[in-house]
Amino acid sequence: MNRAAASATLHCLTGCAIGEVLGFIIGAAVGLSAGWTIALAIALAFLFGYTLSILPLLRAGLAVGAALGLVLAADTLSIATMEIVDNLVMLVIPGAMEAGLDNPLFWASMTFALGVAYVVAYPVNRLLLKRGKGHAIVQRYHHGGEAGDVQGWRRRIPQVSSAALAGFILAFMLGGFTAAVGAQLSEEKSEGGHASGDAPINRDLVS
Repeated sequence: MNRAAASATLHCLTGCAIGEVLGFIIGAAVGLSAGWTIALAIALAFLFGYTLSILPLLRAGLAVGAALGLVLAADTLSIATMEIVDNLVMLVIPGAMEAGLDNPLFWASMTFALGVAYVVAYPVNRLLLKRGKGHAIVQRYHHGGEAGDVQGWRRRIPQVSSAALAGFILAFMLGGFTAAVGAQLSEEKSEGGHASGDAPINRDLVS
């Protein structure tokens, strides 16, 4: 039960992380307000969360319509819980929403917010599983499609373990944080160079 709840929560967390960051990237690129950026990030989080959950069902042989219906019933509450908590934490942390993707504060805040969201969503998923709801609806399909039994394009759908999802999230967030720190150090170094190079020369003293 605990392992199944952890796996279900990791699926939601991975989708939320991708959607949230991509939403902030698009929002910053097109100059959206904080409210519209959050709305876009939430929509993308649901999209990627559903996508990660529907892939194992398609590999198991379910039709697209049937798989989508099961995923909507299984993941909606979990993703909604995670998104509410995640965005509330981001709003509470001073400067987190205004920080750009090149600011380490954004990545540190996002990582912390997603961690809190995982802690809150885990018992929700466990309770749903215990009652035969949530990921319990789709759990049997996640291991139902062996590569030899799957035909056509479904064979190319990869099977992703919980450990791989956890590793991806850590690498994703750590990579963003490292790049932001590097960008900030480079900017500070550049500004320091301009400051020293722009100092006026008193030619009268030189002569």
